[in-house]
Amino acid sequence: MFKNRQEAGEKLAESLARFQDDDVLVLAVPRGGLVTAAPAIMKYGFAWDLIIPRKLGSPYNEEYAIGAVAVDGTYFVDEYLVQAMGVTEDYIRRAVTGEVEEIKRRLRAYRGHDRLPEVAGKTVILIDDGIATGFTIQAAVESIRNQGAKKIILAVPVAPKDTVERFARMVDEVVCLLAPQDFQAVGQFYRDFSQTSDEEVEVILSRLRR
Repeated sequence: MFKNRQEAGEKLAESLARFQDDDVLVLAVPRGGLVTAAPAIMKYGFAWDLIIPRKLGSPYNEEYAIGAVAVDGTYFVDEYLVQAMGVTEDYIRRAVTGEVEEIKRRLRAYRGHDRLPEVAGKTVILIDDGIATGFTIQAAVESIRNQGAKKIILAVPVAPKDTVERFARMVDEVVCLLAPQDFQAVGQFYRDFSQTSDEEVEVILSRLRR
C-alpha cells in the first residue's frame, strides 16, 4: 500500500532510472497521474507533457464506460458492450465529438493550448496513478502509437494482474509496482487517495515549468 500519490511516484521513479539516458517524453494523465509523474520528471529532468483521455459513457448511464477517446479523436469501444446495449454509431460519433471538445478545454486550461504532444521518434513514458478497467489508458496508448512514438512505456504504481498482462501485449514495456489478483479499485492500495484539485495541479505545473 502507498501512503499517497507522491510516495507512489517516488517509488515509481526508482523503477524508471534506466530510461534517463533515452530521448524520453513523459506523458502524465491529470489530475492524479501528474502527481505520480512529477517525482520522475524532476529527478531525471525528463521532458514532459500532458495527455487527457476521456471515457465514452453509455447512453443509459454516463458513468458506465463503453470505451474511451484521446484528443486527436483516436477512440475505441468495447464491441461486446456496444452490441449488448444497442449503442448506435451516431451516438458514438456524438460522444466522441463531445469528449474531444472537453479534452481540448482541459488542455487549454492546464497548458494554454490544445496541440498534440510531440511524440514522434521518442520513448514515451505514459504515467497514471493506477489502472482499473484500462479504457482511458488504452485510448491514450493508441493515440501515442498513431503519432509515431518510437517506444511506449506504461508506468503505474498499481493495476490488476490481468490488466498488466493485457497492456504488455499493447506497449513495449509495462512498469507496474503492484499487480494484485485481488483488485477492486485503485484507491484500495492508497492510504490517501483523495481527489487531486485543479489548484494542486497548477502548483505542480508551475514547479515543473521552473
